Amino acid sequence: MNTVRLQPGDALIVVDVQKDFLPGGALAVPEGDAVIAPLNAWIARFRAAGLPVIATRDWHPPNHCSFREQGGPWPVHCVADTPGAAFADDLQLPEDAWIVSKATEAEREAYSGFQDTDLAERLKAAGVRRLFVGGLATDYCVRNTVKDALANGFTVFLLTDAIRAVNVNPGDGDRAIAEMTAAGAVPVTLDDLEAA
Repeated sequence: MNTVRLQPGDALIVVDVQKDFLPGGALAVPEGDAVIAPLNAWIARFRAAGLPVIATRDWHPPNHCSFREQGGPWPVHCVADTPGAAFADDLQLPEDAWIVSKATEAEREAYSGFQDTDLAERLKAAGVRRLFVGGLATDYCVRNTVKDALANGFTVFLLTDAIRAVNVNPGDGDRAIAEMTAAGAVPVTLDDLEAA
């Protein structure tokens, strides 16, 4: 158990909670919709503390290199400005949430919210030092976002109650969690959060 209290310099990153990654979507993460309720609770706590909320999203061109038609591993998903790329209807993102679009170039994959974006610079300019990261999917975009956050010098808390894995290979999600924690991420749940 890692007790944690929100403080100035904290920010929440909600990773890729988009319709195409939810059950029934083009690239559904098993139980992907189960992250929404805990993430909404995290969002509410950050809002109450006046702390920033960031939402990353896949925002692909129709011919993105990750798509099977282009030789990539995935079905077509999260094409920019399509319904599948929209955030989950039930996700309670605040109006002033920072939206970070990634993997926007046809020839470049980007599993991390930091790759080819100005996220690190924006966070540092806002005085952010600690990041709380949850969303989809544990073994891809969450994993890469967490690892890049650590590489950029942020303290990272992994919201283990608000992540789900694709598990292309059985156990991928568990291995990703082990890798993130070995790299320095601190696993936490809402139960670990002290009242402000």
